[in-house]
Amino acid sequence: MNVSNNCSVTNLELYHCVRLIEFALYNLIFFFGALFNALALWVFFCKIKKWTETKVYVINLVFADCFVICTLPFMAYLLWNKSTRNELCQFIEAMYVINMVVSIYTISFISIDRYIVIKHPLKARTFRSPSKAALLCGLLWISVIIGVTLQLWQRQATLCFQKDTTAPATLSLLSIFFVFTLPLAILTFCSTEVIRNLKRRLNTNSPEEKLIQKALHVIYANLIVFLVCFLPAYVGILTRFIMESVGATCFLLQVMKNFSSVTRCIATSNCCLDSVCYYFVTKEFHEVLLSKHSTEKTDQIPPVQTHTC
Repeated sequence: MNVSNNCSVTNLELYHCVRLIEFALYNLIFFFGALFNALALWVFFCKIKKWTETKVYVINLVFADCFVICTLPFMAYLLWNKSTRNELCQFIEAMYVINMVVSIYTISFISIDRYIVIKHPLKARTFRSPSKAALLCGLLWISVIIGVTLQLWQRQATLCFQKDTTAPATLSLLSIFFVFTLPLAILTFCSTEVIRNLKRRLNTNSPEEKLIQKALHVIYANLIVFLVCFLPAYVGILTRFIMESVGATCFLLQVMKNFSSVTRCIATSNCCLDSVCYYFVTKEFHEVLLSKHSTEKTDQIPPVQTHTC
């Protein structure tokens, strides 16, 4: 990767205002994230007894978000003090990256599961079960832990959470693809198809019109939250990669470093915004349990409602 000859990436400094924003946001996300996710764990373990595919995925998402949140005070401290990449830093880096990736892919799994239920309801009975969802989550954890650990082990950086500019371009592009591009494409495709399918049901004067409308609203909200949180970070990382590849000026590289730091905070805020998903899943799940539809209709509607995150 050809970084500009005019400056070294290690000499690029964050603006003081950006450091203050970063420090404040990480602490705010920690406070609200810890509160919301603790509440979510209490609801799902104490209030909802029935284990479904949705419950497995959402609890997996809660745990991943909780682990990310636990790293935030350490991140704020290490970044504010410009700490060197020691053992504590490497551990926090690994915890943060692993759980962020698991969180992103769990959201993708939920969207795939919802897509299968809506588009292929007969096949859904074969492919879906809580045990299969748990197995898929387990394989996700193993794969991400191995992949991230190997990548971070080879990272050559002086400061904590500093970008490794010595990494091969191919490896950097693969990381961008698997961490951002692929999950974004999955979520966008599945959400779009589910929305189209549900809108067709509305046009047929379905008796479940109110439930479908609520499902549509939550799907829209979830897609928007994902895009708002992760798209800026994706654009920032990709733009910075291109700039470093073509040898951009020191000023542009510094601007992109500051932009990337802010967008990383925005991406991390998804751990708080996921709580919106938890709320709607719980609310809709109880509404479905209390509904007076026939058994056949109940078998069709809960996946729409309980998979709205």
